[in-house]
Amino acid sequence: MTAQTMTLTPSAAKRIALIAEKQARPPILRLSVEGGGCSGFQYKFDLAEAPDGEDMVSETDGVQLVVDPMSLELVGGSVVDFVESLGGAAFKVENPNAAAGCGCGSSFGI
Repeated sequence: MTAQTMTLTPSAAKRIALIAEKQARPPILRLSVEGGGCSGFQYKFDLAEAPDGEDMVSETDGVQLVVDPMSLELVGGSVVDFVESLGGAAFKVENPNAAAGCGCGSSFGI
């Protein structure tokens, strides 16, 4: 297990708690990375039932963020936020490992 951590902002935690409550699920957000997207890798967000054995787990205001070890190598040290603007509302990953990103913020390159 790597020592890298992730941070979930209070704004993101509040939004995840709201979504999880509406779906009658635990407030656990799984962030993973998949190949694809316009910059090489893309972020994937899902609600999880529970952390897996080797997941990195971070907690903010009672909401957990879980990341598998493979994805953590690409996003370790990141901050997950929830941002609302005129263009809409979305989860945003501030990834210090990303050398490039796309305009929509859903993909990145290393």
